[in-house]
Amino acid sequence: MGFKFISLFLLLLPLLTLTILSRADQALASDKKPHESHRNRTVLVSAGRVKIAALKGRKQTRECNLFQGRWVFDASYPFYDSSTCPFIDGEFDCLKFGRPDRQFLKYSWQPDSCTIPRFDGQAFLNKWRGKRVMFVGDSLSQNMWESLGCMIHASVPDTKTTFIKRTPVSSLIFQEYGVTIFLYRTPYLVDISKETVGRVLNLGTIEGGADVWKDMDILVFNSWHWWLHKGVELQGWDYIRTGSSLIRDMDRLDAFNKGLTTWAQWVDQNVNISQTRVFFQGISPTHYVGKEWNEPRDNCNGQMQPLSGSTYPGGSLPAASIVSRVLSSMKTPVYLLDITTLSQLRKDAHPSTYGAAGGSDCSHWCLPGLPDTWNQLLYAALSM
Repeated sequence: MGFKFISLFLLLLPLLTLTILSRADQALASDKKPHESHRNRTVLVSAGRVKIAALKGRKQTRECNLFQGRWVFDASYPFYDSSTCPFIDGEFDCLKFGRPDRQFLKYSWQPDSCTIPRFDGQAFLNKWRGKRVMFVGDSLSQNMWESLGCMIHASVPDTKTTFIKRTPVSSLIFQEYGVTIFLYRTPYLVDISKETVGRVLNLGTIEGGADVWKDMDILVFNSWHWWLHKGVELQGWDYIRTGSSLIRDMDRLDAFNKGLTTWAQWVDQNVNISQTRVFFQGISPTHYVGKEWNEPRDNCNGQMQPLSGSTYPGGSLPAASIVSRVLSSMKTPVYLLDITTLSQLRKDAHPSTYGAAGGSDCSHWCLPGLPDTWNQLLYAALSM
């Protein structure tokens, strides 16, 4: 009996040895995969949230929302000096037009769950060498376009540039790198046509100039500011065409929703996502009504610091919900630069009375200033 057991054991020994060695090799291979270095990580970016899988012995996952955070004082800011940037319009050049305080320049945006990379203009030019970037929209797009130009210029102040301002297309070329940054002014995104009845805002068409957008490598769209304007002198149209109807006016949120849906359909049908990265700038807020931040008698005039915390007392903007809903219905991946809440906290960052336009401007933003953060978040979305 003992002899038969020993014989059977000797016959099975090679098979047992092969099995043990195979399992050992699998374990070693498994150990070598993600655990070779604690610096390995996988980054997934979607709609402003950067999912980081940090591999440190075992897998740990955390989600970074670039747009949830707070403003902190930062002595290293701003990115540039307005007096040395040749691209700033007078309506945004607050220091030139007498703004006496400078503390508003010294704030950086800090997301709650991660640190965003500091903007590097030369790295941006190297990465996008030979490429074309276009901002499409209204004067808030212009605000962001001029900001990006100044931020890059500060990194490579000696490089040759070509700067052309025209309507509807303006351009800034960094010649050594072949990078062109365009601005295409079209406040509603959809068409305005001249007809016998006057200027007609057509909520169902995008034809004028849209062919220019197709060839870009990065597109940053924006619209909303002008949808609120009322009166012959302020609004850009006399009638609205919606479907087969020609009407004097309609609910502006409904009109915006229809116009943005037309834009979304145009993007889905015309943008080649293998070539072009598409962003939507998000809704930029105004600060004309102090009761929104519990100061009923005030507006942006004389405001010298941001609101603390990460939520705005006045709540969210309905237009921002429309943007989110329309973008979520698209087949094309469009990255939402969700700048609304972080901008609502910056009641101190408007030109107010310190701009070439005169009056009290609580709609646009000083340069240097808040749009630099929008561009830093654009840079983070492109880099991370």
